[in-house]
Amino acid sequence: MVAHVLRLRLALLAGSLNARPGVLVRRLAAFGILAVAVAAVCVALVRLDRVPDADAATLVVVGGSLIVGGFLLVPLFTGADDPLDPRRFVVTGVEPRIVAWSVVAASPFGLPGLVTIAVAVAMSVAWIGHGASPALAVLAAVLFVATNVLAARCAMAVSALALRERRSPQLTGLMVTAAAIVVIPVAVFAFSLEWSGGLPSQLAEAAQVLGATPLGAAVAIPLRTGGDLVVSVLVALVTVLALAGAWRLLVQIMMSATEREVPVRERRGLGWFAVMPGTPGGAIAARSIVYWSGDPRHLANIVVVPIASVLIVLPLLVVGVPLSTVALIPPPILALFLGWLVHNDLAYDSTGIWLHISAGVRGVADRVGRLVPVLLLGVPLLALAITLSIWVHGRWAVLPALVGVCVSLFATGLGLSSVASVAAPYAVSRPGEGPFEQPQRTGGSVAQAAVLFGAIILSVPALWSGWLALGGDEGAAWTSFWTGIGVGVTVMGVGIAVGGAVFERRTSRLMEFAETH
Repeated sequence: MVAHVLRLRLALLAGSLNARPGVLVRRLAAFGILAVAVAAVCVALVRLDRVPDADAATLVVVGGSLIVGGFLLVPLFTGADDPLDPRRFVVTGVEPRIVAWSVVAASPFGLPGLVTIAVAVAMSVAWIGHGASPALAVLAAVLFVATNVLAARCAMAVSALALRERRSPQLTGLMVTAAAIVVIPVAVFAFSLEWSGGLPSQLAEAAQVLGATPLGAAVAIPLRTGGDLVVSVLVALVTVLALAGAWRLLVQIMMSATEREVPVRERRGLGWFAVMPGTPGGAIAARSIVYWSGDPRHLANIVVVPIASVLIVLPLLVVGVPLSTVALIPPPILALFLGWLVHNDLAYDSTGIWLHISAGVRGVADRVGRLVPVLLLGVPLLALAITLSIWVHGRWAVLPALVGVCVSLFATGLGLSSVASVAAPYAVSRPGEGPFEQPQRTGGSVAQAAVLFGAIILSVPALWSGWLALGGDEGAAWTSFWTGIGVGVTVMGVGIAVGGAVFERRTSRLMEFAETH
């Protein structure tokens, strides 16, 4: 099977030259430009033996990370047809497992794969030129190629399976937002570099960080020693295994899923309902997004929360606190209030709650669906706020700490809000009323305070490690990062589960609340 797929791959590669003269000229010109570019990159890598070791390591790790990121992201946005789509092999009756590994084995012999192999060989020469072990150089090259091939395979499978048939303005907007989350921080970081005769120190810090992530672990292996070498090897191996497992699962789904016969043009009128999964949670998420985008009560919160997070710190500047310190405060405040924003979301949706209860929707589906709008809003806002704050602060080494703190505050707030909104809802302005009109009520302050201060208390470990990182402890920055993510994800998961259970137990009270408020 591997040999058969390989022959098909080579035939497709040769067949791309069998075209009309005009098309053939354009393809040959494109191939020529690509060949020149790849040759220039390879020559530059080989000539890194004239560059100091530290600078060469920085350039290789950053460049290799960008290549891996490109293989992972570009297929999602281009929507190009995959000549080795596993669904093409369904008629052969071959098991998905065999198809999966046969396609992977043949993938390096396509144009992107050949480019990756050429760059990997040039990197190996550069590593050995700087005294790296040949064995480590070969291991790194193999893992680098495997990571790129599997990343591209998984990305193309996701695009073919979930995205291409759901193209819509809403999905396009989501993909543009996702691209901005990646591109904007990279662009801000690039513009913040200060070139003065050598590589900027921020770039070296970025390389150090990337070498411990799935993006740059493989290319960093020959350049590290001791504990750092072990970390890079483990991260690179785990990345390849995780991508291989994801690819195997995606092939199984692609070869067993039933093809949709409904034309795309008949689905576009569904808007967000066509984008979200066809599950109760997906339907609730789509309806919640529509409400959030058109309800003045939600729109007022969207406008007020970011502005308030900046205005709160202005007195600190007035009393003389340095701007570099004040710049780090708005993102955590923004994360805290974004997580707190949905602590009473059920009260804003008094009509929809009837639909959910009468339809027998599970509590977890209700809780998850209602969190989707604030996640779609909060993640891009926090990505932009964190990037700008670090830019103003000037030390990119504290970026992991700030990310950990913000994730902890945001996710714990969402988890606690998932419980508070069904356990202690309180009256709000009705649909059609002004966003700042508030009815008379006897309760609500307890739920507000519990979510707000609960998120702060649960985030104390990340906040403390972040404070140590601000004082110069770079190890504490990563402690804050992993602690914040761990605590935040755990609390959010537990909050959704508990909130779902409370939702199912209090259906009669919730319907009574919706009717009377």
